[in-house]
Amino acid sequence: MIPEIGLFSLILALLVALAQGILPLIGAATGWQPGLRLARPAAVGQFGLATVAFFCLAWSFVDNDFSVLYVAANSHADLPAAYRFAAVWGGHEGSLLLWLYLLTAWTLAVALCSRRLPLPFVGRVLAVMGWISVGFLLFLLFLSNPFERLMPPAMAGRDLNPLLQDPGMIVHPPMLYMGYVGFSVAFAFAIAALLSGELDAMWARWVRPWTLAAWTFLTVGILLGSAWAYYVLGWGGWWFWDPVENASFMPWLAGTALIHSLIVTERRGAFRSWTVLLAICAFSLSILGTFLVRSGVLTSVHAFAVDPGRGLYILAFMTAIVGGSLALYAWRAPTVGLGGGFSLLSRESLLLSNNVVLTVAAGSVLLGTLYPVVLDVLEWGKISIGPPYFEAVFVPLMTPAIFLMGVGPAARWKQAELPDLGRRLRAAFAVSVATAVLLPLAMPGPARLGSPMVILGLWLAAWSVASTAAHAWQRLTDGDGNWLRRLGRQPRAWYGMLLAHAGVGIFIAGVTLANGYEVKQELRLEVGDTREAGGYRFTFASVGPAAGANSTAQRAVFPVTRGGRPVTVLYPEKRLYTVQDMALSQADIDSGFTRDLFVALGEPVGGNAWTVRLQVKPFMTWIWSGCILMALGGLLAAGDRRYRRAQDAQARAREAVAPPAARPTREGA
Repeated sequence: MIPEIGLFSLILALLVALAQGILPLIGAATGWQPGLRLARPAAVGQFGLATVAFFCLAWSFVDNDFSVLYVAANSHADLPAAYRFAAVWGGHEGSLLLWLYLLTAWTLAVALCSRRLPLPFVGRVLAVMGWISVGFLLFLLFLSNPFERLMPPAMAGRDLNPLLQDPGMIVHPPMLYMGYVGFSVAFAFAIAALLSGELDAMWARWVRPWTLAAWTFLTVGILLGSAWAYYVLGWGGWWFWDPVENASFMPWLAGTALIHSLIVTERRGAFRSWTVLLAICAFSLSILGTFLVRSGVLTSVHAFAVDPGRGLYILAFMTAIVGGSLALYAWRAPTVGLGGGFSLLSRESLLLSNNVVLTVAAGSVLLGTLYPVVLDVLEWGKISIGPPYFEAVFVPLMTPAIFLMGVGPAARWKQAELPDLGRRLRAAFAVSVATAVLLPLAMPGPARLGSPMVILGLWLAAWSVASTAAHAWQRLTDGDGNWLRRLGRQPRAWYGMLLAHAGVGIFIAGVTLANGYEVKQELRLEVGDTREAGGYRFTFASVGPAAGANSTAQRAVFPVTRGGRPVTVLYPEKRLYTVQDMALSQADIDSGFTRDLFVALGEPVGGNAWTVRLQVKPFMTWIWSGCILMALGGLLAAGDRRYRRAQDAQARAREAVAPPAARPTREGA
């Protein structure tokens, strides 16, 4: 009865979500207090029901209940327990259930952490999130039921896709979905603000920590996905502009623009309409990513190819969300106002320029991802758009964005002076130019010494770090007082900004050096052969059988030396997953601070010979470290105490001006 309990929980969750979506909106429009007070209990109840449904499906996997069609299609009796649990989101139905579960978790968080906000506004926010839940619950119940029974039950199951049998499967999708779904909070706040007309600096302060939290989760999710593709798929890269990779990158770009726009709305009251539009775009791109992955319109190693009926529903759902929110925006935006004015050279104008560039960059990725699909649908031919397009379009767009990222924090609000900006940033500019010119002289690979892309990348990386350091030093030393005392008085959001901007620089440095100075060889090697790559000697010492929980493998042994001294031993494998009769290469990587040693075992080519890929990739660790710093910066900024203090101050102000009979209780406020 476990699957039936899960299905019944989804049915009850749909009823609760309908109540959550309808009654608080009526209460906010008419002042009906029971409807408003229902919003929070409904959010709690919906989360509880979604939890029951999710863990009923998880139990079905762990217990090998192959009478459930979804379990039989995505698991096997020999699959390790950790992967049986991760298989819950290994296919279409379970991944949508995870989406819904995380949506109810975000809804619960909003309900519990908004007690100091006006009750009508909170009611509208929770109602919008309730309607999003309704859309996904209808999809699950009528088109993608994860609890559908299989009669007679399967004997052992089809097994989880071997590509997904990796620790990355356990952590990557939940983190990525937390980012996707987290932007629903910013979207709900934006719709609630448009409905109520309460779109001001305080609104921006309410929504900013939620946006930062979602952006942080999405950053970690993209990082984990990139690292997973790097070491599991055997590609030897880290980003390939795969359509589904792009599906997560587009909302990340829009979310980055939204964070910076919220800063201006909070501090100066400007960009209010633009900020709301970015909140709508960020969540709309998250829904678009869901549509791209699950409609079957894309061919990707990440995609879930499903029937067109499901894709049509998601397309209709996405159209309703995007179309409805944009229609509301067109109706209400003219009443919002433009906010405070500012000069052409100011921090506001620089942040706006940066936002425009990020938005155009997201649009260029969207165009490159959807253009082949549109041509195919219209029967105008089939084309493939790959890395050359994205690199040719994206790099020129991001160059000014990175430059403006360094200039913006140094500029003054409302009006800045060009000589003052030059004085503040001249040392950072000199350091970045010197780094771009001198650092290649210390790197191996003279053939690429003069590569313009390497010089540009190093300049942007050094500029990001140096301008961040210059801004920090000037803020701590300007004015009277001890700089150590000033250091302790800075808000967490400021430290988060420093970490994130420095992380961008370290990330760019890693990408530039890894792409510019990598050494890659694809060889035919026999046991006993030795080859040199990037100053390291790789010896194909032996190859022999190895066994896994549900696979067999041929494992090679590659001792690596440098200058006659041992460095490491690598053990790449060629695995055969017996249930699906699918062969995969499992690369082995030795990561260091300045280089990765990468060996992937290909196909046997007769006798003791195999195809082998050897790579020495410099500074790959810097790519992951830069992403981690960005995520830590977002997390630190989201935890800034000023946001909670502002809510408390506003709640006290409302209580002070309200007549005694009309003052809300602490629970109601």
